[in-house]
Amino acid sequence: MAIYAIGDLQGCYDPLLRLLHNLKFDPASDQLWLTGDLVNRGPNSLATLRFVKSLGDSAITVLGNHDLHLLALAERPKRSLVRKRSALNTILHAHDADELLHWLRHRPLLHFDEGRDQALVHAGILPRWSMRKACRRAREVEQVLRGDQHSELLRHMYSNKPAIWRGDLSGVVRWRFIINVFTRMRMITRKGGLDLKTKGTPDMASAYSKPWFRVAHKRRDTEVIFGHWSALGYFQSHGVVGLDSGCVWGRSLTAVRIDKPKREYRPVSVACAGP
Repeated sequence: MAIYAIGDLQGCYDPLLRLLHNLKFDPASDQLWLTGDLVNRGPNSLATLRFVKSLGDSAITVLGNHDLHLLALAERPKRSLVRKRSALNTILHAHDADELLHWLRHRPLLHFDEGRDQALVHAGILPRWSMRKACRRAREVEQVLRGDQHSELLRHMYSNKPAIWRGDLSGVVRWRFIINVFTRMRMITRKGGLDLKTKGTPDMASAYSKPWFRVAHKRRDTEVIFGHWSALGYFQSHGVVGLDSGCVWGRSLTAVRIDKPKREYRPVSVACAGP
């Protein structure tokens, strides 16, 4: 069995099919790890979502910020309020919308393969969290998203605060921070807080922040595979692999085979047309 990890799709359905063809991916024997953001911005979010769902256990995908945005839009009293030109509109009004949204809401925030000591996440893992704690934090929010309180969480999800983790955080505020770590984080401040405003390449970090993967961490040897950071592009260094190579912006969609024991990855990419 081969295990392939692929970066953010964002509705880029045709490049995904071309990439899987080049990889000779066989869903009967192989597995995909997807870094989230299956939908939005690209030309065919509905087909992308349906296809990934159809792969069943052959595909593991974590939730990205755009996936959560779709779920939040679905909680509006009237889905017709979504902009007609929104890339997500076709999903919200599809005949199988409820089935797709229910499936998406039950995806994890973090996937950890303890045997392989590899983790899959959309944005990253807070450096001060061990893998054990990161998994517990992810399970907290996943339980809420899959339960009766998911509407409340999704309605109050949008905020950059709190910026610093405290163990006594509770309720929506606690859940929001956890979501921001796993789906939005790029930079960490000197005080260990989330800098959710700084974007661009790591070199564009301010004097007070640095990329999360360059902060001393408690993950030990766990390799973290992530997306979310298109300006970073394909990136492999110090136990992390970044796979968002900006397909939706006209660059490329990238995959790596991650089941090789030496983890000497050779990225495979296909060109993308962009918006």
